[in-house]
Amino acid sequence: MIIKAKLLPKSVYFACAKFLNWFLKRRFNKLIIHDVPIQSDCSYLLMCNHLGFWDGFWALFLSYNAIHKKQNLTGFNIMILKKQLQKNPWLRYFGCFSIAPHSKSSSESLAYAAEILSTPGNVLIMFPQGNLESQHVRYIEVKDGINNILSMVKGKCQLIWSSNLTEYFESLKPSVNFQMLDCGNNDQFDFEVLKSKINSHHQQAIQKQFRFTKEQ
Repeated sequence: MIIKAKLLPKSVYFACAKFLNWFLKRRFNKLIIHDVPIQSDCSYLLMCNHLGFWDGFWALFLSYNAIHKKQNLTGFNIMILKKQLQKNPWLRYFGCFSIAPHSKSSSESLAYAAEILSTPGNVLIMFPQGNLESQHVRYIEVKDGINNILSMVKGKCQLIWSSNLTEYFESLKPSVNFQMLDCGNNDQFDFEVLKSKINSHHQQAIQKQFRFTKEQ
């Protein structure tokens, strides 16, 4: 059975978002957003690479600063593995809901995600790799659940990818670069094209991350 989100009141949620902004800016050296144009009157599917503990916090930071400040969001939601949500049930109050891949309830989770994206102003955060991988991987394997979700979405949805990469360089604290990519709308969606765009962008993002070195 799917574990659904149980959102806090908006005023509390946005207060937490502001606190998260403050906390992350103290925890990290720099948080650099390379943003994209944000469309109006639609929902937003924000996809990021899945590299570690901070992923969900970074994605919420990105949603708040790169999307909400341009187009007021009404709801934040994150799809996470069911076993993680069972270990941390408090995450439900911050918009997290479960998916258990290859289980009977997975179709229910995908339908719930499509329902979220059918409401303008909602953002759904996903990590389409499905598993934690190093930020240095050159190929992002995008799971095909996105196919099923977008086929059920009613209305316009903007698809956004972000390659989130860290570096230390001269600082004791890491900096995070959010290299965003506008992947178009659900009415233009082609799964193979999406995978190609994401991987081309991710490889370019890694190259931009290098300060001087050029790979042969």
